[in-house]
Amino acid sequence: MKAIVQDRYGPPETLTLADVDTPVPAPDEVLVRVEAASLNAYDWHAMRGDPLIARLAMGRSRPRARIRGRDFAGRVEAVGAEVRQVRPGDAVFGDLGDANGAFAEYACVPETLVAPRPANLTPQQAAALPLAGVTALMGLCDVGRVGPGCRVLVNGASGGVGTLAVQLARALRATVTAVCSTRNVDLVGSLGADHVVDYTRHDFTRDTRRHDLVFDLVGNRSLAALRRALTPTGTLLLSGGGVYRGGSLLGPVGLITRGRMLAPFVRQRIVVLTTAPGRRHLDALRVHVENGRLTPVIDRTYPLHEVPEAIRYLEGEHARAKVVITI
Repeated sequence: MKAIVQDRYGPPETLTLADVDTPVPAPDEVLVRVEAASLNAYDWHAMRGDPLIARLAMGRSRPRARIRGRDFAGRVEAVGAEVRQVRPGDAVFGDLGDANGAFAEYACVPETLVAPRPANLTPQQAAALPLAGVTALMGLCDVGRVGPGCRVLVNGASGGVGTLAVQLARALRATVTAVCSTRNVDLVGSLGADHVVDYTRHDFTRDTRRHDLVFDLVGNRSLAALRRALTPTGTLLLSGGGVYRGGSLLGPVGLITRGRMLAPFVRQRIVVLTTAPGRRHLDALRVHVENGRLTPVIDRTYPLHEVPEAIRYLEGEHARAKVVITI
């Protein structure tokens, strides 16, 4: 089969299209014929092995996972002997997590990491949903406990997670303030945000408006500044580092570490969001999509052999919402 492989850390040029063996599913796995995959900031961090501290998990001298990519949508080709919930021919989507392997014609996936694809989405739309959607869902529902009347600010509202978080917060009947750049104001407004802040013109951390939840997906503000945007008992949810340029030991982990250290000493909640792929959240996303509450936004699509160019586009911070790979 064709796959995008990587044998050393580095720039997009280290990614190559190669012929590799088609994987064989273990007893608890399904073999998926991948129809589409999507990019996340995770992918370029994994590609570069950056920040350096992340190599403790990803592989010290070279990537532990040779085939890149984690979000996918496709059809089940075969199932292992212990698989019970899916069958060959089923349309599915999911997130391979740190195992990677989605930028390929076929991928083996544990049964627990796949779910039926939303009936009203194309494979490209469904592939844009898993990691970003689960992050938005866990942040707003599991951690933020957002409900009617809650005042939510999303910093980084035009990104993959942000575009879904704005829609989901509105579906939960919250009042949503979305922070983005000038060129994305119309996009974010069309997703249902009550207030849109152009960060090139206004500093939301110095506004008089206070929020019950600040969902930070960028990591471009200090803890003190982010806390100014909260009510005295509000929640600061840290899940970002999008402006990080690379080339350091800790990278965006620095802000996260400071948040964890400060959290026990202040009235406001400071929570570092950790996500894990799984069927429960994928099923919840499917319900939201099929009920019309969520629609993935796609910026560009690229064929499999142009994955290096797609990641280069993502690294340049030009992307809005999701970049999708068609296979």
